[in-house]
Amino acid sequence: MGPQHPSTHGVLRLLLQTDGEVVEKAQPHLGYLHRCAEKISEHLSYTQFTPYTDRMDYLASLNENWAWCRAVEKLCDLEVPPRAEYIRVIVGELNRIASHLIALGTHGLDTGAFTPFLLAFREREEIMTIFEAVCGARLTYNYIRVGGALWDLLPGHIDLILRFVDQFDAKLDALNDLLTNNHIFVRRTANVGVITREQAIEYGFTGPNLRASGVDWDLRRDQPYSVYPELEFSIPVGKGEKGTVGDSWDRYWIRVEEMRQSNRMVRQAIEQLPPGPHCGAVPRVLKAPKGREVYVSTENPRGELAFYIVSEGKTIPYRVKTRAPAFVSLCVIEDLWTNIFVADLVAAMGSLDIVMGQVDR
Repeated sequence: MGPQHPSTHGVLRLLLQTDGEVVEKAQPHLGYLHRCAEKISEHLSYTQFTPYTDRMDYLASLNENWAWCRAVEKLCDLEVPPRAEYIRVIVGELNRIASHLIALGTHGLDTGAFTPFLLAFREREEIMTIFEAVCGARLTYNYIRVGGALWDLLPGHIDLILRFVDQFDAKLDALNDLLTNNHIFVRRTANVGVITREQAIEYGFTGPNLRASGVDWDLRRDQPYSVYPELEFSIPVGKGEKGTVGDSWDRYWIRVEEMRQSNRMVRQAIEQLPPGPHCGAVPRVLKAPKGREVYVSTENPRGELAFYIVSEGKTIPYRVKTRAPAFVSLCVIEDLWTNIFVADLVAAMGSLDIVMGQVDR
């Protein structure tokens, strides 16, 4: 199945061994989107590598920028101004909503529902309009920079964001009406692709896929960074409302609830947005201290995205390693999802929200 199959969410190939419609074994074949990003990072300066992170998770590019910049800032002892931190939260949570909208829309397609896909992209288009106004791009933004952000948020940008925030909850309700309690969608996802709490922890799951299995863990709250401690939000956890805890429906529902919380955070961040510079002082030639290494995790829409950087005191890193949550999510396919129908494998895999750019990197 693949690498061009429309249900694979990217150039992923699954080698299936089947007995009729029953999958006896499924083996993921990776590497079709490999671009040697980690090796490239070892030949570019710390700031030059930022645009490459956009291409890792091209549906949540701002969150990728943010994770890399946080790691570099810790490595080089750089301070980020308060206004820049709020800007990062605003655009990062908007990007989380945009990413989850695609996850929901494509998951609906995987189970035969076409209309939710159109509605999800309609709402995502509003966010793309905001990002285009803020930084001039609609997919790979390169907006969050080491030390802060490329441009400040202007009053016109804030008006666009507030207009979206005011309308989004009602539009999310309309999207819910088409999928959440839809009898066909529930039958296709409840009790399908179950990942237990123990299995999720054993396989190293993070993010929505971990929380859907009943594990209450979120870096924004449990290892707080930026200005998240100043914001009020809750962490949705899977409860098995339609079937078993950790099934495909739970993974869908967690992303729906996360969008509500992200919308709530964006509003609070705008209300608290302080005056000041949008970027801190960053040396034109940035060198990290020799012999230093850092490991920094950030809550990406797909889980904990981490960068491990080793410095030799030069303008380029000695070694960079990326911890990609989408790569971890693929590991369960071969071990756990056997003796299920081909159609159920497609529905379960769609619930993982995999982006192959982050897997292959």
